[in-house]
Amino acid sequence: MFVFDVTPPRQYVGAKAYRKDLEDLFAQYPGPIEADMTDLNVTADRTLGCAHVIVHSVFTDKGGHKTETNVRTTDVFRKAGGKWLIVHEHNSVPVDFATGKADLMTKP
Repeated sequence: MFVFDVTPPRQYVGAKAYRKDLEDLFAQYPGPIEADMTDLNVTADRTLGCAHVIVHSVFTDKGGHKTETNVRTTDVFRKAGGKWLIVHEHNSVPVDFATGKADLMTKP
């Protein structure tokens, strides 16, 4: 598994590294967490597939403050041993080049 996530560092190699990234996120935002997916598109053949989706999330930090995001996620899957496995994931948000800041609430 190879992941480009919206949080540093630039990449995570292996499920263990990505799991640690998610554990850190959930420690910072212990909940509740809300997530909705839209614009899901999946394409696959016999052994290789890809999917992209927009994930709208609301994270609640330890103080109860909510952070809202829209993240673009693309996954690449490979079928091995009868199971579909994610081999690459890319999460991103657009950047406003005028300000140099991430646009966490972008709409299509």
